[in-house]
Formats: sequence, C-alpha cells, structure tokens
Amino acid sequence: MKNYLRFILFLTLVFSTSGCGIGIELPFKTEQKTGPTVTELVQIPIPDIPTPLDLNLSFGAGKMVLLPNSGPDLVSGTATFNVADFKPEVTVDEFSVSLKQGNLKLNAVPTIDETIKNEWSLAIKNVPLELDIKAGGYTGDFEFGGLAIRDLHIADGAANVKLKFSTPNTETMNAFRYETGGSNISMEKLANANFQTMIFQSGAGNYNLDFSGLLQQNASVFIETGLSRLVISVPDGVPAEVNFEGPLSKVIIQGDWQQSGEDYYLEGQGPRLIFTIETKAGTVTLQNP
Repeated sequence: MKNYLRFILFLTLVFSTSGCGIGIELPFKTEQKTGPTVTELVQIPIPDIPTPLDLNLSFGAGKMVLLPNSGPDLVSGTATFNVADFKPEVTVDEFSVSLKQGNLKLNAVPTIDETIKNEWSLAIKNVPLELDIKAGGYTGDFEFGGLAIRDLHIADGAANVKLKFSTPNTETMNAFRYETGGSNISMEKLANANFQTMIFQSGAGNYNLDFSGLLQQNASVFIETGLSRLVISVPDGVPAEVNFEGPLSKVIIQGDWQQSGEDYYLEGQGPRLIFTIETKAGTVTLQNP
C-alpha cells in the first residue's frame, strides 16, 4: 500500500509540473541521482533590453522564496539542491530573461522521499517587469512590495503559497493572473498590487484573498474556483460589490457586507472593487474586518 501511495504521489507531481516547463521522463529512481547538497549563487545583471523586462521563472517541486532586491542586479540569491539536474539555467535574449530549473531525466523506478532538496531564495530588482512564474507542487513565499510589476502571471500545481504586497507596487499593473490546482493560497494586501484586473482560477483547496492596502483605481476581480473554501476580505471604507455566477453551496458575510438579491456589496468612498465569482460548489466568506 505504501508503494502504491508513493506512486500516486509521483504521478501527481509529474502532471502538476508537466505544463510548467519542467521535463520529467518515466521511469526513474530519484535516489540514484541524489548527491551532496550544493548551494550556488544566482546573479543576473540587468540586461540591455527595452523595459518592461520579461522575467520568467520556471520551478518544479521544492521551496521558492522571492523578495525585493535593493542591490544592482535584476535577480540575485541562491539555489540549493542535491540533484544535479536541478541546477538552474539562465537564458537572456533580446526580449526576455529566463531562470529555469534544469530537467530531471533518469531511468529507473520512481521513488519519492524527503531526501530530495531543491530551494530557491531570490531577490528581484524594482525595474519595470512583466513577471511570469510557472511551478509544480511546491511551497512559495513571495514578497512583492515595492516592485515595479506591470503584468504578473503565476501558474502552479498543488502548492502552498503565501504572497504579499507589503507596500504599493510602483507601476500600474495591467493584469494579475493566478492559476492553481488543489492548493492552499494566502494573498495579503492585494490592493497594493495596483492592478486593473485580477483573474484567479483554482481547483479544490483553501484560498484567502485579502484586499487591504492602498487602492488607487477601480479594479475588477474575476474568480473561478472548484469545491473550495474561499475567503475574501475587504477593509472598511472601500466600496465593493460581489456578483455570483454558477452553483454555490454557501455564502457567509461578516462585518458591514449587505445583500441585495443574489448580489453583495459594501458601502464606501473612493476607488471600487468589483468581484465576479463563479464556483462549482464550496463556501465563500465575505469579510469586512
């Protein structure tokens, strides 16, 4: 039974990473490829290409930490791994900069255990960016406060991610799109992202979306989720409205949220948040702390 569960876990990892630029060939035995733990410096200077820079990060399983960078480089930090094929690769062309986890290509029976280590700890410069992050089943800890992101796209598999904009994004963000599988995602101070449009698509899971921060313009938020627990938090004084589409099992309102028919709203002044939510089933909690 244990071997069967390990094989199912392996297949989940393969399918979650196959669409994210990480190549894994069957069959393989990971224990044949683990070696000494290596920590390599990652240092990518700001290239001489037009802004906004197109920065692409491709990561498989493991842990990824992203922070603002006060130094001179576009990206700096470390990559720690004990599988040689996880060595990160950097590509710079006339249009973009890419940092990609190396391909894992082995040739035996799959074995998944805790001996595999793969961690990125990176800092990103506050230059105008179009940031694209693709990952598999991983743990993510992202702090984007004070960066200059014009477009942000994150796509991952079964993930545990904490994302925060502690301070305002210094550029107007055209679109923030997040696509995930069955995950646990927590995003804080999303108003500081300074986005015009946000799209969040998910499978089953737990999702906490906090829209505190400085809302500088009207913003539209489109959410499509499966059987999940979704919590949306909007602070006092920010006008908001929520429109539901599709079947819905339960809506819980807390604070000053009011209901009008099948719509929900908060009164306030200034820029407005407009939500359109489509759920297959699950619970949606509207908070006004």
